[in-house]
Amino acid sequence: MDETPEETPRETGGAPDRAARGGMTRKSVLRAAMAAAPAAVLIGTGAAAGPALARDKVADRKPLEATPTCDDGDDPTPPQTEGPYFKPNSPRRDSIVPPGAPGRPLSVSGYVFSVGCKPLANVLLDWWQADANGAYDNVGYRFRGHQFTGADGSFRLTTLRPGLYPGRTRHLHVKLQAPNRPVLTTQLYFPGEPRNQTDPIFDSRLLMTVRPVGSGYQASFDFVLNV
Repeated sequence: MDETPEETPRETGGAPDRAARGGMTRKSVLRAAMAAAPAAVLIGTGAAAGPALARDKVADRKPLEATPTCDDGDDPTPPQTEGPYFKPNSPRRDSIVPPGAPGRPLSVSGYVFSVGCKPLANVLLDWWQADANGAYDNVGYRFRGHQFTGADGSFRLTTLRPGLYPGRTRHLHVKLQAPNRPVLTTQLYFPGEPRNQTDPIFDSRLLMTVRPVGSGYQASFDFVLNV
């Protein structure tokens, strides 16, 4: 794992070129998504299991609803103030788990679409979260990192389930930016969390679909950018 921080692109299309996977269509994206998601018991039931994934709506060929923003006032970082603050120039990596860190494994995967149902390649996703004890690293880059979507619009993040930060429900932070487009700052939530009912920032539209796998969890969420 490369631990060397590099500058995160913000307003340019500076994502690295990826090998074209060729012939990607809406149907091929859907088939790949279905093949990669075997049947399993979801955490929570009904609406608590998370909203329908955008990939399930692509076949309807109707405009998708853009992912809502969710910014709790953490950018830029106020001086000498503790909290879950965004930190620029995170390392580029698909796993943000520090070596030897305790916690329950969590993978988060999905696609990034346009409102016109097109999978978006080379979209920046910049992640940060609390560790298993609910603490944020505001000095280094533990549980922080950025990545880019593939040619088919897909992403996969390896991390640990975050702990509970005081006053908040369990969540992940992420910023997304398509090349040469505005940044979307949002958060992802876990179904079935008691604090979902009391967290004033919580938005049910940002619930992931989560299922237990072994000693950890697999989560899915499809982002829709207003492009």
